[in-house]
Amino acid sequence: MEKVNMEANYQVQQNLTNGESEKVSTSRFSPLLASKDRDYLLSPTGTQVRVCDLEGKIIGLYFSANWYPPCRNFTEILVGVYEELKNNGSNFEVVFISSDEDLHAFNNYHACMPWLSIPFSDLETKKSLNRKFDIEGIPSLIILQPDDNKDEAVLHDGVDLIYRYGPRVFPLTRKRLEELQEEERETHERQTLTSLLTNHDRDYLLGHPTSKQVSIASLVGQTVGLYFSAQWCVPGVNFTPKLISVYQKIKRMVRGVVGEDFEIVFVSSDKDEGEFESCFDTMPWLALPYGDPTIKNLTKHFDVRGIPCLVILGPDGKTVTKHGRHLINLYKENAYPFTEAKVELLERQMDEEAKNLPRSEYHVGHRHELTLVSEGTGGGPFICCDCDEQGSGWAYQCLECGYEVHPKCVRAGDHAPR
Repeated sequence: MEKVNMEANYQVQQNLTNGESEKVSTSRFSPLLASKDRDYLLSPTGTQVRVCDLEGKIIGLYFSANWYPPCRNFTEILVGVYEELKNNGSNFEVVFISSDEDLHAFNNYHACMPWLSIPFSDLETKKSLNRKFDIEGIPSLIILQPDDNKDEAVLHDGVDLIYRYGPRVFPLTRKRLEELQEEERETHERQTLTSLLTNHDRDYLLGHPTSKQVSIASLVGQTVGLYFSAQWCVPGVNFTPKLISVYQKIKRMVRGVVGEDFEIVFVSSDKDEGEFESCFDTMPWLALPYGDPTIKNLTKHFDVRGIPCLVILGPDGKTVTKHGRHLINLYKENAYPFTEAKVELLERQMDEEAKNLPRSEYHVGHRHELTLVSEGTGGGPFICCDCDEQGSGWAYQCLECGYEVHPKCVRAGDHAPR
């Protein structure tokens, strides 16, 4: 089948090159998707589908490539949403705009998609679409409405919307987004620890050993971290020991303080129960049972795109921050209780401490001098090249190549002045 598809697509490319296609028909989407000698798109089997057949449909322009893992991951999600919408009779169509390196890669990738594509050989149309919609990275999904070609009707964040809302986002209008955002706001306002962690046949969490059941009700009134991770996740494996150390320090810090307590709940993405038990055995906190349906609900509710992720809930069960991992990396146990007021205080303290830091440093493993920068002087969010964790605020940055490290991670190297 793959050979047949490749041959069919190759013949289409040849026909296009030889100018054998019929005269281009006009439609609203023709200026975008057709060329002077092509009025069709390709199905995954190589069949030609006229551009004019897209009239009246909501179109998603999908910029993607087979060689980039985030594209392949999102394609799988988009296929599920697309097929569900089509089965429900929706007028949604997707057009693939390839950034693949060769025709073979294009054919293999398009064969996994149930939608249409710009021919691989039509470089000019692909370049024109990239320029028109200012595509800076992939995957990207641009949403066009059938009866409104105004710029404000175009949605540029289709990938984000599909991740967050799935099929519920249809018909992908701004009005529908406002409805979903209002629903989301109301849901988060009603959010409690009990509503998040319990289901109809479970009101407990797992302790140590895993046969021990801890009542969810016993956590009400505490600051709680929901830790999304898994044994197969290398960044999670690296972050967990840091989190354990911080967790134990916070527990000691709040011990005996009236109205203060801290707990973490492991929300596993492990592939099997054996992996889950092996991972959870290293952790001193609680966990949701492996495979519990609440895990998927929490992942969707907090829009968790990648792991490890640490969501912090306040004593009232409301979300304090989704960036607990980042705050732990920056401030360790001092981040507790993770509130905006505490973070603002820590940022001011960091600014004061930065006044006493050297303006430049050398770091082991990097040959250039590093300059102290802040968000106001050329810095910004970054991934530390030493500890591989996120940073913001102050950093030592190489002005020649962009190398950046946390101030706390600087270790003098061979190039340091003596």
